[in-house]
Amino acid sequence: MIRINLLGQPRPKKQRGGGGGAPLEGAMQIVFLVVALAIGAGFLLVHYNIQKKELAGLRDQISKLTSERTRLQGVKAEVDRRQQEKAALKQRIDVIEQLQRSRSGGQELLDALANTVNRVDSLWMNTLKRTGNSLQLDGAADSLNAVASFITELKRSGYFDKVEIKETKQDEKHPNIPTFNFSLSADFTQPGQPAAQQAPATGAKK
Repeated sequence: MIRINLLGQPRPKKQRGGGGGAPLEGAMQIVFLVVALAIGAGFLLVHYNIQKKELAGLRDQISKLTSERTRLQGVKAEVDRRQQEKAALKQRIDVIEQLQRSRSGGQELLDALANTVNRVDSLWMNTLKRTGNSLQLDGAADSLNAVASFITELKRSGYFDKVEIKETKQDEKHPNIPTFNFSLSADFTQPGQPAAQQAPATGAKK
């Protein structure tokens, strides 16, 4: 038997929100991702260039500072050398001046000492030692009063300062002849230097 469907075949219904939108959405996401990566790469490239320039500037500054340090070390070495030369020169000058003072003051010392000894009776000098301006005097006299007068005359002369008696004792080798050996120290004051304070002229023999 033949059946006829007068209603016809049912047509399939179209699905709402069809599948054609999915590929477009995926493409947009890819585009956004590519743009984001491009922006990030650009930012990194700019940041890299900035850091590269700063690094080059720092290297240049370090190079300049190293050169300046080398120059300053050379200057310091030169200053130290000049200071050493100055110290050595000053030392030589001091030695020369000391020798000059010693040489030029020798005659004045002998004259002043001879004049002082001549003003004291019964006293004579045995030895004279000089170290710079410091003197060591050894002599003998026939009395302690003569030794005291000699010390007074040394102070009064203006050529001797800081006169100090070190030792006075009687010579036991000649008991029948009174003789007193003495030793004293003093500083010789050269012309142009402050004169020593004069001691009172007591006990001096004329």
